[in-house]
This record gives sequence, C-alpha cells and structure tokens, in this order.
Amino acid sequence: MGIVQSQSIKNTIITFFGFGIGAVNALFLYTNFLGKLHYGIVATILSGANIMMPLMAFGVQNTLIRFFSHYKTEKEKESFLSFMLLMPFAFIIPLATLFFVFYDPISSGWVKENPSLKPFFWLIPVVGLFMAYFEVFYAWVKVHMQSVIGNFISEVFVRLIIMVLLVAVHFDCITKDTFVYSVALAYFGQLLGMVLYAVNVRKPVFRLVIPDNLKEIVQYSLFIIISGGVAVMLVDFDKVMIPHYKDIGQNALYAVAIFISTVIAVPSRAMTQIVAPITAKLMVEEKFEELNDLYKKSAINLQIIGGFIMLLIFLNIKEMYHLIPKDYSGGIWVVFMIGLSKFYDVLLGNNNSIIVNTKYYRTVLFFGVFTVVLMIVLNMIFIPWYGIEGSAFATLLTVAVYNTIKFIYVVRKMNLFPFTKKTMYSLLVITLNFVLFYYWDFPFHTILNIVLKSILITVFYVICNYKLKLSTEINTVVDTILKKLRFL
Repeated sequence: MGIVQSQSIKNTIITFFGFGIGAVNALFLYTNFLGKLHYGIVATILSGANIMMPLMAFGVQNTLIRFFSHYKTEKEKESFLSFMLLMPFAFIIPLATLFFVFYDPISSGWVKENPSLKPFFWLIPVVGLFMAYFEVFYAWVKVHMQSVIGNFISEVFVRLIIMVLLVAVHFDCITKDTFVYSVALAYFGQLLGMVLYAVNVRKPVFRLVIPDNLKEIVQYSLFIIISGGVAVMLVDFDKVMIPHYKDIGQNALYAVAIFISTVIAVPSRAMTQIVAPITAKLMVEEKFEELNDLYKKSAINLQIIGGFIMLLIFLNIKEMYHLIPKDYSGGIWVVFMIGLSKFYDVLLGNNNSIIVNTKYYRTVLFFGVFTVVLMIVLNMIFIPWYGIEGSAFATLLTVAVYNTIKFIYVVRKMNLFPFTKKTMYSLLVITLNFVLFYYWDFPFHTILNIVLKSILITVFYVICNYKLKLSTEINTVVDTILKKLRFL
C-alpha cells in the first residue's frame, strides 16, 4: 500500500473519529450544557482566530512544505527549518501591537449588537497565535511524511479536552465564562502536543542563517497569507459577520448547521495532509504526468467518498434535527447550501495543493482579493435580509465563483485536468441516490430511522460505484473487506 493511500486511510479514520467527538460536542453537549449565548461566543472567537491564523503564521505552514524539497544537504535543511520557526514573528509582533493598542475601538465597533462578546474579544488573536504555530510545527512533520499523529492531535486531542470542559460545565465545576477562557487553553495544549511530537520527529538544530532565496520565500509567504486567508475567510468570516448584524445566539444555530455540513470535507482534509508534500515534490521534479495522474485519482476518490457523506447528511437531515433541542432548529437550508459548497471543494481533488506550488501562484492573488471583496459584499447584503440562510447563500455563491476561477486557471496554465467520464457517472449515481431516498422515511424512532435509511443508502451506493468501477483504489478496499468477511 502506497504512502498516500496508507496515511490517507489512517488520517480519514482519525479525522472521522475526531468529527464523531466533535459531533457529540457540537450537537449535544454545547446545545444542552452551554446554551446559545456562550455557544455563539465560542463560535465567534474560534472563527476570528481561524481568520487571524494565516496572518500570524506568515504563510510558513505552506512555505515550509513548498521549499523544503529544494534543499539537499542536512545543514541547509536545518538552517531553513530554523528560519521558518522565527519568520512568523515578523508579522505577529506588529499585528499584536496594533490589536491591543486599538482594542477598545475595534471590539466596541464590532460587537455593538452583542456587548456580551466584548470581555472575550481579546482571546481571538491569542487563540489565533496558538493555531498558527500549531500549523507551523504540523508542516514540520509533514515534510518528513509523518502526518498521522499530527492529525490526531488536531482532530481528536483538542476535541477531547473541550468535551471534558463541557462536562465540567454541566456539573458546575466551572462556570460558562470560565469555559470560554478554558477553550483557549485547550488550543494551547494542542500546540504543546504538536511541538513535542515535531521535536521527536526531527530535533531542531538552530542555525540562524538567512536563506539565499529569501526574496522568493517572502513573496511566496505573502501569497499564502492572502490565499490562505481567503480559504479561511470562506469558511469562517460569515460566523464573524453574523454577530455584527444579528443576535450572537444565531451563531450557535449557524455553528450546528456548519458542523454537520463540514463533515463532507473530512476525506479531503485527511488526504491533503499527505498529498500536499507529494504534490510539492512532483512539481519540483517536474513530473507532470504523475501529478496529473494524482490529480485525477484524488478528484474521483474524493468525489465518491464526499458524495456518499453528502448523501447521508442530506437524506437524513430532517431526522438529525429531531435529535437536538428545538430552539436550534431552522438551519436545514444552511446545511444544504454549505454542504454543496463543501462538495464542490471535494470535487476538485488536490487543486489547492497544485495552485500553491505552481510558478503562477502570484497571479492568483488577484482572484483571492476579488473573492474576499465579493464575500464581504454578499454577506452584507444577505445577512440583514435572510439571517443565517442569507450568510450560507453568500458563502455558496462565493465558493462557487472562487473554485471555478482556480479550476480554470489550473487547466489553462498547467494543462492539468481532474475530470474523466467517471466524474459524470459518479454525479449520476449521487443524483439517483438522492431522488430515490429523499422522501423515503421509516415510521420508527428517529435514530432507528436514520440507521435503517443509511444502511439502504450505503448498500445501493457502494454497489453502484463498485459495478461501474469508478475507482480502482475504492474497489480494492471493498474487495479486501469482502475477503475478510468470507473468512469470518
């Protein structure tokens, strides 16, 4: 089994396990133990921190992966890694200074509609800093083709800590306000765990040497700040804008719907952890045929897996909302719109990994700036009119435009194309499943209804994809499972 398939499977299992814990947190513990006010505050803080993360990391998490393969000797690699650890401070120091000097006008202006958020507003850059250096050290291990443990720390470890904290709130061990501050400590724990593992993978040998290609590194990092910022803002900026126009409790409803739909992107997140450094290596070695093959395989595999998850969510969403408190209902259309945007991301395979490693990356800056402006304008228009559904619609439109631009750019400039006739067959299978099962409900308890319906969807979906032979890798996994079942 190749390193991509091996680590992708492990990462997918870990990521799904983490999302399982996250589902318990987001759909049950947050909603029942914390309440909409503090849930909305936490969602806003984490979204704001995610937006600040690319700035505070100074793009190093991608720059490290992009340029590591350029250095051949151990001494050069040690010098490069040392420089990467210090580089983010060029942005962190002035950004933190500006934030705290102008804290009052910034916080007061943004939380005008929700003054309860103001005491916690300073946590945004602090958590953003923890997230930034987590990504830097995660990139440190990725370039050594070790992504599994880092993925566990990212997806499982921090969610377990938050689960414990939520239980502590329920039993009155800590207050709800204390919980909000403790979430920041959870992300510090995540960072500490990543640092310890990264040092174990490769102990840093500090050589304070400025790289010869400093100009190229800085230019690329600036690109990553903008492109990474765009990617994060597409995910999180809506949750920051909602409290500016609506009650912060609406962010709790939005967070529940977003979490459900985000599961569609889990396989993509897992595969990207190992595909990104391999893509960078193939670009450096100019092995474009292998890169095109990787592009096609990643696209069809993610389409099949992502499409399956999307179907399970869309076809069970009405029943899912019966399992959470009634005052969190009203987000079904958000799930559909955000889910479609996530599926479009998945559909393009390792498109992002190719773009950030191409020599044409600077041109994409224009697309990124255009997308940010478009997203802000659309949210400003639709949130006051339609609330969280308006924000979801704005996100769907923005993601559709941005991904289409990036896809066309990769096709025209790199002559790489992710789609084959199997892509259309896969879309037909997904559509057929949706039409057959959307109105099919059993007259049983909600959980039993979801289980039975999911089994039917799974059997039909797997058989269709297996018989059509849409993915060699997925068929191999199915064959392996069937062989093991025969021996039971």
